[in-house]
Amino acid sequence: MKNKKLAFLAAGILTLSSLFTGCGSPTSSSSDTQTIKLGVNDNDQRIWNYVKEELAKENITLEVISFADYVQPNIALSEGEIDINSFQTNIYFDQFISDHNLDLTGIGNTVFAPMGIYSDKLQTPLDVTDGGKVAIPNDVTNGGRALLLLEEAGLIEINDAAGLIPTLKDITANPKNLSIIEVAANQIPRSLPDLDLAVINNGVAVDAKLSPLDDSIYIESTDTENAVNYYNIFAVKTSDKDDPALNRLVEIYQSEEVKELINEVYGGSRLPVF
Repeated sequence: MKNKKLAFLAAGILTLSSLFTGCGSPTSSSSDTQTIKLGVNDNDQRIWNYVKEELAKENITLEVISFADYVQPNIALSEGEIDINSFQTNIYFDQFISDHNLDLTGIGNTVFAPMGIYSDKLQTPLDVTDGGKVAIPNDVTNGGRALLLLEEAGLIEINDAAGLIPTLKDITANPKNLSIIEVAANQIPRSLPDLDLAVINNGVAVDAKLSPLDDSIYIESTDTENAVNYYNIFAVKTSDKDDPALNRLVEIYQSEEVKELINEVYGGSRLPVF
């Protein structure tokens, strides 16, 4: 895949649970115990349980709140319903806060979750026949990422000027005349039997009981200049970026102990990037 010009800043990816004052930052109770509300978009608590235990030693209570989509965690953060979130990539974050005019800031990296190409019929992407049917996510950032992955796999070519968020209109070469369709990300796994190829987000694949490492027929590389744009991050309100409790949460997450736990829990399908 040709290198694309980096267009987005690195950012942070956790969400913390807290009691809010008017400014929305975590506050101390009468017993000097702070509460942090962390917003995520999955129900996997294994890593957070460790972070929760470590924070408790410092009289900080972590409350993990799971959201069902990729929109509400940032809206809830901006409105002070949560203190921090951890669910999104740098590129998604930058695009979202620009589109919605939100005053949020990233305060640390978490993991890189590689996107993969899957098929019930083929062994490699290049095995696809002329006119093959290919599904990609229908949102702007993940759809663009999927197109770049198809380019990396040798199936299409994309106009360099499109940068990191190309659309179907930016395809300059499609030698196999692939029919590329945009589908809601969480609907793609169940459509696999009707497709030749499917590009599936890491989290969606895992939720569908697919292993990004074992079940994909092509997986995103971490060895490109663009990879940092797809690092997941912690995000907070800009006014809270120096909050000691929130930064302590990030410090605990970005420890060797958590790095080892991530490798143990996810078996390489999510890679620590801190």
